[in-house]
Amino acid sequence: AVISGAESWEDIEDFGETHLDFLKQYGDFENGIPVHDTIARVVSCISPAKFHECFINWMRDCHSSDDKDVIAIDGKTLRHSYDKSRRRGAIHVISAFSTMHSLVIGQIKTDEKSNEITAIPELLNMLDIKGKIITTDAMGCQKDIAEKIQKQGGDYLFAVKGNQGRLNKAFEEKFPLKELNNPEHDSYAISEKSHGREETRLHIVCDVPDELIDFTFE
Repeated sequence: AVISGAESWEDIEDFGETHLDFLKQYGDFENGIPVHDTIARVVSCISPAKFHECFINWMRDCHSSDDKDVIAIDGKTLRHSYDKSRRRGAIHVISAFSTMHSLVIGQIKTDEKSNEITAIPELLNMLDIKGKIITTDAMGCQKDIAEKIQKQGGDYLFAVKGNQGRLNKAFEEKFPLKELNNPEHDSYAISEKSHGREETRLHIVCDVPDELIDFTFE
């Protein structure tokens, strides 16, 4: 029901009523679909940790280890998840998104954005990333994370910014803008409308200079 767009207990009840014939393939439903209050009570009894474990195991079965997927890891703060009356801050979640299947295949909660560096390795432990490419933003550009991805048989594509000062400076020196405009480089551009504006992303593939091959993270 939720995958189909249900956002409330009433929506889930309505989904059940509409698809009762389909659901009867998996249960008797002698008394019809439970009312939304009953659905809410039953779901509230489920352990979030156990449900998450079941979800991850299910996604492992659905997410073939043979496909050449790109998995995007990113952190988001959930809107309206804070509670001032209980002095509870907003919930920050690190998610792994399968771009091939358009599905979140794993996620882990952190106390705040600064904990992403320690949370990403925990998230990687849940996933089968062999033969896949892992992408993260600049915060995930860490030596330990890169090594872990490689040990699990994956590859990575990291954003490099100021938190990796020496590496960022080396990139700026070795890849000046005029060099990136070299028509000999392979490139790919995509344009899309997002947040009320049109965005164009240009991807350029360059050979790694010998000086950067053994360059280490800070």
